[in-house]
Amino acid sequence: MQPALKSLLIYTILAISFGFASAGVDCKGGEKGSNVAYTITVDQSSNQHRTVQSAINSIPADNNQWIKIHIKPGTYTEQLHIPVDKPCIFLEGEGRSVTKITYNDHQRTDTSATFSSFPDNLVVKGITFENSYNLAEELQEALVVEGNTDSGTLQAGEDMTQALAARIYGDKSAFYECGFLGVQDTLWDVQGRHFFKNCYIEGAVDFIFGNGQSVYEDCLIHSTAGSVLTRGLAGFITAQKRQSANDPGGFVFRRGVVSGIGQTYLGRAYGPYSRVIFYETQLSSVVSPPGWDAWNFQGKEANFVYAEINCKGPGSDQSNRVSWEKKFDSRQMYQFSTSFFINQDGWLSNLP
Repeated sequence: MQPALKSLLIYTILAISFGFASAGVDCKGGEKGSNVAYTITVDQSSNQHRTVQSAINSIPADNNQWIKIHIKPGTYTEQLHIPVDKPCIFLEGEGRSVTKITYNDHQRTDTSATFSSFPDNLVVKGITFENSYNLAEELQEALVVEGNTDSGTLQAGEDMTQALAARIYGDKSAFYECGFLGVQDTLWDVQGRHFFKNCYIEGAVDFIFGNGQSVYEDCLIHSTAGSVLTRGLAGFITAQKRQSANDPGGFVFRRGVVSGIGQTYLGRAYGPYSRVIFYETQLSSVVSPPGWDAWNFQGKEANFVYAEINCKGPGSDQSNRVSWEKKFDSRQMYQFSTSFFINQDGWLSNLP
């Protein structure tokens, strides 16, 4: 995993306690009580906006009104970039199974993402973001052509590299019923308060990583480690990068399901105070018995905040977990509730 320091300098959010201080604008609705000022339609048969980036480019800089970009069904092969001076955008597809944005760049975390968003105040609904490089189904199809159909023997380790589906920098960013497809580093949850609801996230290695202050609610997390890694190697769902005890970053998974092929760890430490919580989540047998890995921070285990509370399923057996996993009860979970952890100022109720 690469630090990509240049991209981190583009946009910095100052963390205070459990919230982020943001200079971002408060987005306004349209006239007569409308949630959006106006709507731009993207249609591959259109004479005006055939690409999503074209629609983004048409929005004025320093906009302070919610503007909806409605994307018609189709597969859009393009890299999207929302610059920091274009907040208050609502990207709306017609369902993650019919509206897909895909690209296949790879090698670097700071350049490979199919979708990159830098401003505060973003809403996305009903879209799948895909980085097609080394996707499990593509690798499997290649083996079938070569006559090797023994599942779980793909020798992709040497070829696998960073290939992001999305990277999210801005504070107050929310994703509803979206998909994120990749293999390594699928979703870079960089920084800021983020909310993911009813999303599908797929990958094999560190496929949710970064230091966002994020809640993943009712999401399906699917590991493809058994399809793309050499037999016997386990994958990693999260690589969380919290840097200090006062750092507000962390990933909270509420309800939802962890499924997959092969074995995967719930997470490994990408920072010395890494924090990941699974709460009331259905964990399948894909979860590796130790659960967590210290990675390059061995000796710092006491600083990690890794916990599973009221989880169910065959993967929820904690009898062989690492000894340094934290123990919380339901009463202590309030600090990781959506209202306290990311929504103390009520921004989620102000979205269009």
